[in-house]
Amino acid sequence: CFQRSATCNANIILPWSQRSVIFSDFCCHVSMILLSKIRYQALALIIVTLYSFSTLGEAWAQLKKSLADEAEVHLKFSSKLQSEVEKPLLNFRENFKKDMKKCDHHIADLRKHLASRYAAVEKARKALTERQKDLEMKTQQLEVKLSNKTEEEIKKARRKSTQAGDDLMRCVDLYNQAQSKWFEEMVTTTLELERLEVERVEMIRQHLCQYTQLRHETDMFNQSTVELVDQLLRKVDPAKDRELWVKEHKTGDIRPVDMEI
Repeated sequence: CFQRSATCNANIILPWSQRSVIFSDFCCHVSMILLSKIRYQALALIIVTLYSFSTLGEAWAQLKKSLADEAEVHLKFSSKLQSEVEKPLLNFRENFKKDMKKCDHHIADLRKHLASRYAAVEKARKALTERQKDLEMKTQQLEVKLSNKTEEEIKKARRKSTQAGDDLMRCVDLYNQAQSKWFEEMVTTTLELERLEVERVEMIRQHLCQYTQLRHETDMFNQSTVELVDQLLRKVDPAKDRELWVKEHKTGDIRPVDMEI
């Protein structure tokens, strides 16, 4: 039971640790895209130079801003995922393992004590059986041959048999006390384990809800940035941009004229 709960906690925590690493890597990759010295800057230079005041240039500027904002929000998401989900779950797992280990050791000690009392009962039972056999044998000897020595041996054997019986009763009483104590502690420990299980499930539920809330906020932000870029891309007008380009570069203002001789 203890091992199964500990394994369950470990399996629950693992995905958050992996997801945090994935989002950190994602942020790094987005940053690499934004900071590329060859592809990004070359493409940006061409677009900004040729289309700085065009509909495409406006969409491109918004795309750059959206990528930077998305990288930042994912970085914050990764940080919050570690601090608000992964670390609390890891701390809870360690405390839970300590509680389980404490319960396990307590029950193990009670079990050893009960086993010791049971072994004492068996030992006393065996001793009583031997004393009874010895008494029976000496009684038979007395029937065969009357002797003062044999009578004394029978009295001595009877005292030992009585003492062995008393020892057995004492061992049985101690065993019953240990068994009763073991049962009470098992009930108490089981109730404590049930309480810890309820606490564990509720704690995990709360942090799963925290994850879904963080994920929802991140997704909503990303969706809003994508929608804005999408709106501007839908407004890109090649014909209008061509007109702006012609006006900016004064295409056609200067042309060759006929030569006169």
